[in-house]
Amino acid sequence: MSGHHTMAGMSAETEAEAVPLDEAVRVFAVARPRLFGIAYRILGSATEADDVVQDAWIRWQNTDRSVVRNAPAFLATTTTRLALNVATSARSRRETYIGPWLPEPVDTSADPALGAERGEALQLAVLVLLEKLPPTERAAYILREAFDYSFRLIAETLELSEANARQLVGRARVHLASDRRATVSHDDQRRLLEAFIAAAGSGDLTRLESLLAEDVVTYSDGGGVVHAARIPVIGRQRVATFITGVLKKFDPTDTIAIIEANGQPAVLVSRGTTVVGIGALDSTPDGISQILFMLNPGKLGQFRAS
Repeated sequence: MSGHHTMAGMSAETEAEAVPLDEAVRVFAVARPRLFGIAYRILGSATEADDVVQDAWIRWQNTDRSVVRNAPAFLATTTTRLALNVATSARSRRETYIGPWLPEPVDTSADPALGAERGEALQLAVLVLLEKLPPTERAAYILREAFDYSFRLIAETLELSEANARQLVGRARVHLASDRRATVSHDDQRRLLEAFIAAAGSGDLTRLESLLAEDVVTYSDGGGVVHAARIPVIGRQRVATFITGVLKKFDPTDTIAIIEANGQPAVLVSRGTTVVGIGALDSTPDGISQILFMLNPGKLGQFRAS
């Protein structure tokens, strides 16, 4: 009896072997940067995105790969749906989050593939806005704007009609356009960041205020783990005073470096080999309109001080 296989068992075995595991590994490795890019943009968390990609890998191993016609599309669909499940459950967790919730910054200089697709929906300020959208609307927008998916493909991935997919993307665009103002070039952003660091470091309030838009907002994410402002700080004078106050709290031995996070210049503050903060600016022709401070140690793990 031990050497006797049923026909059903035999066919399942041969089917699974139709695409050998080493080939399955290769296909997955090629798709991996894109899968991470999709999951990260939907979730705003590199840690959660890594978990989703890992989950997609397990499913890919256990899938009857002989019937998969387009492996990259299959993997992207699996990843998108897994990320949506996580996004739906993350929503309730974020409602109880202490203080402002900000996305986990990612080092795009170390992982250029993440920003290579199209920089869309990668900047921290955009991810903050996307977080306000219902998860399916967010996913539809990301697949269209960052990965150039056709509406037909978005519809298949999200299991909707094509008309509904168009509607979701259109709605997301309207939401983002109403909340987002004209931004400045990458070079201007860097110049403003350098001027901001210099003015804040010297404690020159007048100079610092001159760099800020009138209705500038600062968000600090400490997650209740480290001391941070629990509510946004709004307005040029209040923000300038707040920033200089924050800088006084850092250790004089801390080092400050300009790095690239989420495709934009950002400031990294480190103490020895530990990253203690990352600051990113969002700037318009009127000046710096948003300052995002990531201080939650759990979200800074992706960054290692060089």
